[in-house]
Amino acid sequence: MKYQEKYDVVIVGSGLGGLVSAIILAKEGKSVCVLEKNNQFGGNLQTFVRNKTIFDTGVHYIGGLSEGQNLYQYFKYLGIIDDIELKQLDQNGFDIITFDDDTVEYRHGQGYDNFIKNLVEQFPEEEKAIHTYCDKLKETCRQFPLYMVEVGKPYYEDTKVFEIFAKDYIDSVTTNKKLRAVLSGSNLLYAGEADRTPFYVHALSVNSYIESSYRCVNGGSQITKALLKRLKEAGGEAYKRHEVTTFNLIDGEVASVTLANGIEIKGDTFISNIEPKLTIQMVGEGSFRKSYVSRIKNIESTMAAFTLYLVLKPGTFEYLNKNYYHYKDEDAVWDAFNYTQENWPRAYMISMGIKKNSDGYGDNLTAMTYMNFDEMKPWEGTFNTAADKNERGQTYDEFKKEKEEQFITEIEKKFPNIRDCIEAVYSSTPLSYRDYIGSNRGSMYGYVKDANNPLKSFISARTKIKNLYFTGQSLNMHGILGVTISGVVTCSLLLGSEYLVSKVKEANKKEVKV
Repeated sequence: MKYQEKYDVVIVGSGLGGLVSAIILAKEGKSVCVLEKNNQFGGNLQTFVRNKTIFDTGVHYIGGLSEGQNLYQYFKYLGIIDDIELKQLDQNGFDIITFDDDTVEYRHGQGYDNFIKNLVEQFPEEEKAIHTYCDKLKETCRQFPLYMVEVGKPYYEDTKVFEIFAKDYIDSVTTNKKLRAVLSGSNLLYAGEADRTPFYVHALSVNSYIESSYRCVNGGSQITKALLKRLKEAGGEAYKRHEVTTFNLIDGEVASVTLANGIEIKGDTFISNIEPKLTIQMVGEGSFRKSYVSRIKNIESTMAAFTLYLVLKPGTFEYLNKNYYHYKDEDAVWDAFNYTQENWPRAYMISMGIKKNSDGYGDNLTAMTYMNFDEMKPWEGTFNTAADKNERGQTYDEFKKEKEEQFITEIEKKFPNIRDCIEAVYSSTPLSYRDYIGSNRGSMYGYVKDANNPLKSFISARTKIKNLYFTGQSLNMHGILGVTISGVVTCSLLLGSEYLVSKVKEANKKEVKV
């Protein structure tokens, strides 16, 4: 393989944040090289195939992708919007919130008018509360300029918005316990905790889905393919099975990275799309101030997950064009990660993949729930990826089988015929996320945001090394939109925020006349 002698920018990790950064900088004429350790590019956008069925690793649905909305604008600027095949979810109920011992399905509709109309039908006495809640969602989102595709003050200039607790605010608009639970019902999108999660995390997560919700036909890896295509067109390079083991410093700046096979790649600027805790280890803690290392080491990661991947027998289970968030009771909405072995899982989210030529039946179903990384203790020292296959042993397989069975039994309460429809069962644990995605302790969504100490978990894209930058879900927000914005944040430091936002807006003005 022929590498350039030196690149303007070397990006380590090809998750969405890394690929977005790569395209932005390549479009600006910089020589860019992306290095990925896995067999697949894309981080959480990766898909895998079991029994000829495509499963998504992390992208179950995407918000804000209707024309003119925030993610649409970013994807249009990146040049990928026309390359992605999407299926819009049920506009009358893209997310369905349900509870044990309650047969009612509570619907989150797309578009604020629809969202309000649906909930008012189900909670007629609560119209004022529902309107107040929606106004607060929109008002909160307006305080994040890049979320609104605008230039504005950096987030840390006014910390008040970070100090409002999500659960407290939602509880303040209504005394109706069921409505409180329904408004918070998509909690698994951000692993919310009653005594920590700020309202802005809830608002930024939920708002874009209310605006519009889509699934990727044949999986989220098509986003990766489109990004790689645009990167190559812009002159950028991307290499998989290129594991970076160390960052090499000369005179306090990164001069190169060394790959597992000993090859050295040189650059002027380096962007790490790898989790910051891991990046610091790879650079060497001694290269940073002790206080900086200590701060990043001590940031807590969000909860991990156990995910079931069910291959369905053909023609047995109707395709559901919606997601289900199911809870044992209202209290589980904010407390499902406090489980015992007996009452696990206390909550789960169910999503289905959509094939290109669907016959009205689903061929797969994914169900996700919380799992504490401490349950992985017996196998914590094992590592297994597609590029480096290792078995974790019989006890691990038995653990997974037991959990699969327990989880399916729980899902059966909601979908009584599910067991008859299953052709094959697969699952992933927090160790799978740790090894494939590189997330600390298998964390689902980067670092815990805490309204008690808002700036503690904020990590600047600018590191304490002059030419090393971070990007990815650990910076601002997780999710497709949050991580896309993280790429924009990182590149803004190199190109200027006003300049970059004006480029995004410009790309959305141009209409090509045929």
